[in-house]
Amino acid sequence: MDRTASVVERTDQEPGVDEQPPRLPRKSIDPDAALVAQLRRADPGAAEALVGAYGDRVYRLAIRITGNASDAEEVVQDALWTAISKIDTFRGAAAFGSWMYRITANAAYQKLRGSRGKRHEVAWEDLDPSFDDNGQHAELAVDWSRRLKDPAIEGELKGVLGRAIDELPAGYRTAFLLHDVEGRSNPEIAQTLQATLAAIKSRVHRARLFLRRRLAGYVGASLDVSHSCGKQSLMVLTREGLHRNADDR
Repeated sequence: MDRTASVVERTDQEPGVDEQPPRLPRKSIDPDAALVAQLRRADPGAAEALVGAYGDRVYRLAIRITGNASDAEEVVQDALWTAISKIDTFRGAAAFGSWMYRITANAAYQKLRGSRGKRHEVAWEDLDPSFDDNGQHAELAVDWSRRLKDPAIEGELKGVLGRAIDELPAGYRTAFLLHDVEGRSNPEIAQTLQATLAAIKSRVHRARLFLRRRLAGYVGASLDVSHSCGKQSLMVLTREGLHRNADDR
């Protein structure tokens, strides 16, 4: 048998035991799958389970967008009711948590548009990074962890940070909170807010720069430390302060 015939014969044979079929990518399992099933079945305890799982989380987002406790409470009620009543429209293309945050953000934005008073927000250009004469970033990178050892300074810094977050434009504030407080990834946030990934990355980055500038102005520090230390300490301040506010409501 010549070489060509040998190749043809081998290709016509059944696959050997050592040959593995191509693997299909595994579909990620939504951690809220059981909760979604409860809601779809309209189980008696489904609403209570939803409140237990997302009540505090959507409140933290709602109060930071609206800046008002009573408005935030209304947003939470509206968001939870919408999730319950429209659960059949949830197709599972995104995580249930992302869907829940989108509903909350939309309800909060609607509340803001309907409110008479307009909260003070910084101008868009104030969120742009600063550059020196050489075209390099002129931002201070401060290790806030050194200040967190003093309880008095820690409390003051959290107050300054909270007020600075309130000044962020709604879209920047929401992206920052979802990323640095709720721990959502940039792709998840982009899907939640129906924005491009590049836009979300820019919003989170610029929000951090603005907040660090505000904290640096308060502390009056000029420590020459790594950028990552400043970012990490900023995340610690934000998470601890905002979670505590939600627990105190």
